[in-house]
Amino acid sequence: MAVKIRLKRLGKIRAPYYRIVVADSRTKRDGRVIEEIGKYHPTEQPSFIEVDSERAQYWLSVGAQPTEQVAAILKLTGDWGKFKGDENAVSKVQVKDAKVAFVADEKKKPVLKPKAEKPAPKAEAAPAEAEAEAATDEA
Repeated sequence: MAVKIRLKRLGKIRAPYYRIVVADSRTKRDGRVIEEIGKYHPTEQPSFIEVDSERAQYWLSVGAQPTEQVAAILKLTGDWGKFKGDENAVSKVQVKDAKVAFVADEKKKPVLKPKAEKPAPKAEAAPAEAEAEAATDEA
């Protein structure tokens, strides 16, 4: 049985994303797979690439053949170099920068004004009266 490491297409018409899968070479593109070993989202900036390196190394070692597209992804992640024996193979995948926390400009006046706090005399007076009565009862 010939096993391939290839891309399985998911998503909408103009918004594709892919899963990197291990499948029999005779199955349909989006058909039954043996194992999913990664994800690839080409429309994000920079492209999102995630590969389970350990599983990719295993499948390459038992003879699975990657397609051209997957071979390019494996070269980016460094897995192809490790498989070929290059000990210095490193990942060249670009990672998205972390989002910067939003800080409101303190110099500008806020648009919404806080409501004036109105004291609730009944709510505060009731516990005070209960304490006063407890004090007089003790005496």
